[in-house]
Formats: sequence, C-alpha cells, structure tokens
Amino acid sequence: MTLESLGWSEHFARQSSDPRLIPARVVISHRDRFIVWTEAGQQTVSPSGRLRHDSTLWPTTGDWVLLRDGAAIECVLERQSAIARRNPGGAFEQQTLAANIDVLFVVAGLDRDFNLRRLERYLILAREGGVQPVLVLNKADLHPDPPAAVRAVRGLAGGCPILTVSALQNWGVDEIHDHVRRNQTAALAGSSGTGKSTILNRLLGFERQATQSVREEDSRGRHTTIARELIPMPQGWLLIDLPGIRELQLLAGEDAVETAFEDIAEAAAECRFRDCRHDGEPGCAVAEQVPEARLLAYRKLKREAAYMERQTDISAALAQKKQWKIIHKAMRNPQR
Repeated sequence: MTLESLGWSEHFARQSSDPRLIPARVVISHRDRFIVWTEAGQQTVSPSGRLRHDSTLWPTTGDWVLLRDGAAIECVLERQSAIARRNPGGAFEQQTLAANIDVLFVVAGLDRDFNLRRLERYLILAREGGVQPVLVLNKADLHPDPPAAVRAVRGLAGGCPILTVSALQNWGVDEIHDHVRRNQTAALAGSSGTGKSTILNRLLGFERQATQSVREEDSRGRHTTIARELIPMPQGWLLIDLPGIRELQLLAGEDAVETAFEDIAEAAAECRFRDCRHDGEPGCAVAEQVPEARLLAYRKLKREAAYMERQTDISAALAQKKQWKIIHKAMRNPQR
C-alpha cells in the first residue's frame, strides 16, 4: 500500500523531515503494542523510551507515527482530527477513540433502543473533533414509519446527511460509500446492537465481523467488536469499526453545544428579551418553537459543558503549579 492510500497528506509530510524515520499508520492499538502499516507492509511495534516519557500524545487507532529502526514508535504526528470522550472511569481524563477521521458514521437502530438524546451527543462528539457526521438509521425494516423517524432526526441533525438503511435486508447500505472519498478515513460509531458489524460486513461484501442478536425486551446489544481497527475498503477508503459505546461523557465546551443546537440559537433571535433564558419568560420564541425534550437536553449539555470547562481550567492550574514546584525545588538544590 502507498502512503497516499493510507491517508497520508501534506499535513503529515510537513512533520516528517527526518529521512531516518519511517512513516506508519496505526491499525490496532493496545497498551504498549501496536500494529501499523507502512509502505513495506504490516508489522508490530512498541513505543520508544522517548515516547513513553516525553510525549503528550499516546498512539491510538488512525494515528500517523514515525518509526525509528523500523521497530520503535519515536513520535506521534499532530492529528488533523480526533474523536474523544471523557474517560468513563470517572477521572477527568480524555480517551481518544480514533484519530485522523474525515467522516463519522453515527449508527442508530430504529428499534426499541432508538434515542434522540444519544444522537445529539454523537453529533457534538463529531463536530468538536473536526469530523463530518453522517447519521445512519439502521433496522429501517423494523420501524413502522421510517420517514417519520427521519423527520424526528432532521430537527437535530443540523444539515448533516441522514441515511435510512437495513443492513440485515441489505438495502440502502451502498449509499454509505457516497459519503467518503478515495483515501479518506471514516469510522462507525454507535451503541452496541445498532448493527455496526453487520453494516461493515455488507460494505466489505463478506462476513468479516461476528454479529449477535439483541435482547428482545429492550433491543440492547452486546459488544461484538472488541478492538478499534483500521480496515481497508474495496472502494479505496479506510474504515475504523469502533466498539459499542455505552457511556458517552463529552469533553466539549459550551461553544460546541451551541453549534449542535443551531435551531435553538435561531429561535432565540426572535425572543422578546435579549437576556431570555428560555425558562418560562414571556415572549420566549424558543419555548414556542423547540420541543421541550430537546430544550431540556440543551440545558443539560450546557451544564455538562460548563462543568468540563471549569475542570479543564482547574487541571491546567494544577499542572502549572506542579511545574513551578519542580522548578523552585531545582533552584534550591542547584548541585543536583
């Protein structure tokens, strides 16, 4: 494979000036072992000591890295985009799900697990990461009125494409190809049980990923994809199949939330009062035009985003304090 077919661009070429270092793209990431592609083929590599101790970026699937002696990852190149969430473990840490993505296909099943509020979070996730979202409404064969579902989604999609497909019945899936150009990279994201693995198998034309049926009582699925892997598609683009995401805590700021709720911003321009909080004030156009459930979701995400911004400021202040403590200690003990 050529570097261009793996998604190489001028953005990465400008960061790769040392001819002794070999560009490679991460296919699968484990804790301290990575499968990468180079022009020479696929190989397994480990991080260098320098990367372990000095780098602020840790490799993840989709990253471009530079290899020293063809075996050690010397550095991770600056990303063009990334989709990341708050670590579900509770600590204020970022978990990067995939890097250097052009398109994020957000898959939702039109069964009993269909959730508009969850889609709002995925749209913010994509836009905050600099990625073009495309909504894929799967299992349309199980829904009594798919056009009605599309209308419900269109109110929050903000102009992004919406596809209605049935991976099980194998109709509509080919439209996915139309939204990715050659040499670009896309990712499939969504909850377990939405049919991502079945969609991937249809796109490839053979059964590559194992699939499982969902629970009958609530249409919830179990994880069938357990690792984030970069997969070449027959049409010349690349796809990362992400494991089902059960908990999506966002890292987005308030600006990203505002961007995802453009309908509220447009309606707010018609409110009687400029400082309207859209919470029962007279002449509030938002209350008149926006469904209550969406307005409640907007308020919740705004509070969550404000909290994340405060935590970011606190973390940065603590890091700076720690750095100054190290400097002052070194000044007191110059012999060391």
